[in-house]
Amino acid sequence: MNAQSERLPDASLESTFSHYEAKFKALADQKRLHILNQLCRGPINVCDLSEIFDMPQSKLSYHLKILLNADLITKETKGTWSYYEINEKEVNHLLSPELCCLFRPNNVC
Repeated sequence: MNAQSERLPDASLESTFSHYEAKFKALADQKRLHILNQLCRGPINVCDLSEIFDMPQSKLSYHLKILLNADLITKETKGTWSYYEINEKEVNHLLSPELCCLFRPNNVC
């Protein structure tokens, strides 16, 4: 074995990959992509989203939780209502050159 094949994985790189894996898993569902698209129009509550997608609130809440855990959307509670909207900073970050840098030859940015 040569020295390069014996190297252990870079822990910070593994952490970075895990971070992005969760985000891309959240995006890897057509229903969640539709939800994100709807949230681009502004904050909306679960009841209204449920009507738009003709989906039970429990199923919609499941998808929203995945998007929240991936930090792709935000939730603001006003009284008894929760409003969801896109987390522009995080979505823009996913589309940024910073992430693309991980996949360029020799990590040249």
